[in-house]
Amino acid sequence: MLKLLPAFPLLALLTAAPATAASFPCDKAETPDERAICATLSLNDRDVEMATRFEILKDVLPMGGRTKMQEDQETWLKERRACAGDTACLRDLYDARLKTLRGLLSEFAKQGPQ
Repeated sequence: MLKLLPAFPLLALLTAAPATAASFPCDKAETPDERAICATLSLNDRDVEMATRFEILKDVLPMGGRTKMQEDQETWLKERRACAGDTACLRDLYDARLKTLRGLLSEFAKQGPQ
């Protein structure tokens, strides 16, 4: 039993690490939509994918495309906040946004290097 004691602090650190969604730290979630995303694995997974695709597209789209995508993202975030803690609403919004971002990335990939 004494040999296990040094492992307890490490175990405590590992289990105390805050969960993080891709677009925000869960330990700082303030709004009902953020708390629902952090509490629901499937929403957290969607958030990770959405943020990852958004960052990729932000880096590869031309300036006009980036501006439009950023404006659309800000509109989408307002809609997400309006869902509050309604997980079905959040799921539907994420699915629609992911469909759009997947389509944009697919179209960009079809163009190939320029």
